[in-house]
Amino acid sequence: MDKKFLHKVIDQLVSETTIDYEKERVYTPFSSPLSSYSHVLFLYSRPPYFYSSRQFLSSVAPFPHHCRDVYGLTDEEIFYVWDQFRQILKDKINSNR
Repeated sequence: MDKKFLHKVIDQLVSETTIDYEKERVYTPFSSPLSSYSHVLFLYSRPPYFYSSRQFLSSVAPFPHHCRDVYGLTDEEIFYVWDQFRQILKDKINSNR
């Protein structure tokens, strides 16, 4: 696992994410243009709708799909990126309260 590359991925995901504090919504590069996520999403320790590679369905697993399709990440790398990404967003959300 190349953590230097993974941290670049995390930085990119964070830079492409918008937090609407007033509406308590998070707009990510892996959500559809018409959807957003509630702040509560970032309490989950596993990526939302995560399925292993064999069970993967892109329509219900936007984060893993995005990470595999755009960055070529493995399941292990996806868990690492999700954990780091989630913590950064939780910190941003909590610091604005």
